[in-house]
Amino acid sequence: MNLELTSKFTFCLYENMSSILLRATPTEQLKELKRGIIELIPEDDLLKKLENSYRQKKPLIVKFGADPSRPDIHLGHTVVINKLKLLQDFGHEVHFLIGDFTAQIGDPTGRNKLRQQLSPDEVRENARTYQDQIFKILDPDKTKIVFNSTWLNPIHISEFFGILMTTTVGQLLARDDFAERMKKEQPIYVHEFMYPLLQGYDSVAMKADLELGGTDQKFNLLMGRWLQKCFQLPQQAVLIMPLLEGLDGVNKMSKSMDNYIGLTDLPKDMFGKMMSIPDTLMLRYYELLSALSADEVERIQKDLESGNLHPMEAKKRLASEIVERYCGSGSGEVERKRFEDLFSKKTLISDLPRVTVALDSEGRVPLLLILVEQGFVKSKSEARRLLQQRAIKIDGQVILEEWFTPNLLTEWVLRAGKLNTVKLILKPI
Repeated sequence: MNLELTSKFTFCLYENMSSILLRATPTEQLKELKRGIIELIPEDDLLKKLENSYRQKKPLIVKFGADPSRPDIHLGHTVVINKLKLLQDFGHEVHFLIGDFTAQIGDPTGRNKLRQQLSPDEVRENARTYQDQIFKILDPDKTKIVFNSTWLNPIHISEFFGILMTTTVGQLLARDDFAERMKKEQPIYVHEFMYPLLQGYDSVAMKADLELGGTDQKFNLLMGRWLQKCFQLPQQAVLIMPLLEGLDGVNKMSKSMDNYIGLTDLPKDMFGKMMSIPDTLMLRYYELLSALSADEVERIQKDLESGNLHPMEAKKRLASEIVERYCGSGSGEVERKRFEDLFSKKTLISDLPRVTVALDSEGRVPLLLILVEQGFVKSKSEARRLLQQRAIKIDGQVILEEWFTPNLLTEWVLRAGKLNTVKLILKPI
């Protein structure tokens, strides 16, 4: 199969996946759901739930809670959201919970100090933009958006005490982040104890059959099981997903680490960032981000190991799929061709975009300003990070300074990262 047919086959499989999965048996569903997970608690219970659902033609209620403290989503967040889409394809009912009430408390998970509380207006605005982004993945017609203020706001004080009486202080202090703060003699405020309890109570109110979350949310997810038991309800199963490593291959993907791929990135930037991931992470990205079936990912792994598939081709195939999904029909193929034309096929320097630059008063070219003006970066601070990462080159030479002092030449090739390349033309004096 040639490269063009292979790429088209990938997209055809993705487009037809929903109809394939809707016919899946409980065992087949479980196999796909287990792909790439960290833990399933308990597996036999989830299989029983799937069997009952299949037999009774009654969808499971799947819960995913989002604390709208930040309005942006990157590919790291989609690890869990992709699993929700898979469950939708299986015919189950996804309840996307916006924690508008609990966001005003603040999730203490992973925090070594008190989290800043959000105003109601901030919560509403973040929730709105969050919904806009999740529907790049989830089917809006098969997604029920719920807000936990619906049932938490009306709770009477006597009911609230009933929730508090289900859990001991010792259980709450067992959380790693609370235990660490106790060890360091850092304050823990009483209202922070309420967060896992109220998040757990969400599962009671929703009568959830299955809840999904990342490894950092394990304590909160299990609290849902515990409170359902306390309120004499069937306990939800818990599916825990890993945290996706970012472009540096070490730290988890995050905006603060500047190692992320955003869902709102431009197609060329998204494709370029995908191509920059370390080869050692490629199969992990396939496992956690691709819409291909588990069997297809296994075949890709075997082809890579046998040498039948080149790592560069596998990476381009994955980058095309991701861009296609989040940037619109046809965008994956467009960006793949653009990338191959620019890099794999060694586009002639004469074909590069031309940028006319003027020297400053000291006879230098202001690189930071050029990078920002050309849209290669959003700010000068981001441009400085590229310099520190040795990602700026002029005529193939790494540049570490913020200004470039030209020699006798009047034209140079500037490359920023792996994707952005232009020809600099000195403005005549």
